[in-house]
Amino acid sequence: MANSPSGDSMVHRLVRVIEAFDGEHRTLSAAELARRAGLPTTTAYRLVEELLAESLLDRDGRRLRLGTRLWELVSRGSKVLGLREAALPFMEDVQSVVGHHTVLGILDQNEVLYIERIGSNSSTINITKVAGRLPVHATSTGLVLMAFGPADAQETFLRRRLPRYTDTTTTDPDELRRRLAEVRQMGFCVMTGAIVPESTGVAVPVFNAEGTAIAGLSVVIPRAGGPLQTSISALQTAARGISRALGWDGTLRDAIRRSL
Repeated sequence: MANSPSGDSMVHRLVRVIEAFDGEHRTLSAAELARRAGLPTTTAYRLVEELLAESLLDRDGRRLRLGTRLWELVSRGSKVLGLREAALPFMEDVQSVVGHHTVLGILDQNEVLYIERIGSNSSTINITKVAGRLPVHATSTGLVLMAFGPADAQETFLRRRLPRYTDTTTTDPDELRRRLAEVRQMGFCVMTGAIVPESTGVAVPVFNAEGTAIAGLSVVIPRAGGPLQTSISALQTAARGISRALGWDGTLRDAIRRSL
């Protein structure tokens, strides 16, 4: 694998070019792309031309955007494709019952990666975006997935230095350990104002055929007066349906036993 004078591999440089695009930067000029990717201008221009030739980038006038072929290639073998397809009908049911934003997320390293979102006309503040990431300890989805994950992963997570986002963000390891135990016992997580003061996140786990918690299904409701009990019930019903569609035929008690 050819390396640059700085020691970066070609793959690493290509990844930096692709990662330069995000929700706030959907299109970039070549100069902006070079700056955001941290690459010399000549290197960035050469990589852009190669990616354009393969349709991994598209040109829109003088602006660049991620190419549709990139989406096509990722969609073919992505492990989240079947999960999204199984979850969408149940997510629509939840959204119709609760009337607020419904979101599906997975654990990716130390963050929650959101892979599907159904919005609503609700005034509730929801900062989740498809392909967006949020910290595990400040989201209901993150705590659900951590609670039903392997014990060694939990301990590794609890040894990290965790940033505080609001007055209600839990960062103390012992308190988080108690929260995780409560989530396993109840089968759901309610997190109020941990990252957005005005909102409450409610999440439940989704299991695959092996009984592993692979996703968290959640809703974002108002901190004051949100339909909490309705949300929990709707989410649990939907999560059971998604898990069955993925081949899981166990119970929450089985899942708790596996996570201990």
